[in-house]
Amino acid sequence: MPDTRPKRTRTFEDVLAQLERRIAEDGLTAGDRLPAERQLAEELGVSRSSVREAMRVLETLGVVTSQVGRGPDAGAVLVSRPDHALTGLLRLHLGLTGLEPREVIDTRLMIERWAATHAAATGAGTSALAAALEGMDAARSAEEFVEHDTAFHCALADASGNRLIAAFMRSLRDAMRVYAVEAVERLGDTTVLRAGHERILAAIRAGDPEEASRAVTDHLADAYPSLF
Repeated sequence: MPDTRPKRTRTFEDVLAQLERRIAEDGLTAGDRLPAERQLAEELGVSRSSVREAMRVLETLGVVTSQVGRGPDAGAVLVSRPDHALTGLLRLHLGLTGLEPREVIDTRLMIERWAATHAAATGAGTSALAAALEGMDAARSAEEFVEHDTAFHCALADASGNRLIAAFMRSLRDAMRVYAVEAVERLGDTTVLRAGHERILAAIRAGDPEEASRAVTDHLADAYPSLF
C-alpha cells in the first residue's frame, strides 16, 4: 500500500521558507544584512546547523553572500531577491531538459496571452514596452533586435503584475534566444514583427483585453509560422 502519511519537511527546508518569507515581508533589498546565525536560530527555534544549511542554499542560489565578523558585521548580505534566483533556476532547468521549440512556444502563448489580457484590463503602464520598441527601431543586427524584443516580452509579463509569470517569461525567453535570432534572420525584414509589437502595445493602451490576446497570438504566428 502507498504511504499516505504526510511527509515531514526537513528542518533546513522550513528555515529556508521562513527566511525567504522574511526577506519578502520585511521588504529587504540588495545590500541589507540578515541577522547573525545564532540570532536566526533563536528567533526561528531551530538549531544553528539548520540555519547554516539554509544559508548555504541561499548563497548557492545567489540570494545572499556570507560575511565573516562579529556584532553588526556578522550575518549574510542580501545580493538579490528570491524571485531573481528563481529565474536563474528555471533558466538552468529549461536548458538541461532540452525542450523542443514547440513546447516553449506553446507555453509562451499561454503566458503572454494571459499577461497581455491582464495588462490591458488593469490599465498597466506601458513605458517599458515603448522603450523596447524604440530599441528595436535602432537595432543594427538580429542579435540586437532580439535583445530589445526580449525586453518587450519581459516587460509585457511585468505589466501583468504577476512576479511568477515574469520569472517564467524571462526563463523561457533565455531558453529561446538562439531560436529567436534564427527567426529574425530567416524573416530578414523585421517590419512584420515590429508591427506586431506595436499592435500589442496599442491594445494595452486602449484597455482592450481581447484585442491584446489576439495580437499576441498573431505576433507569435508571424515569428514562428512553422509552429502554427
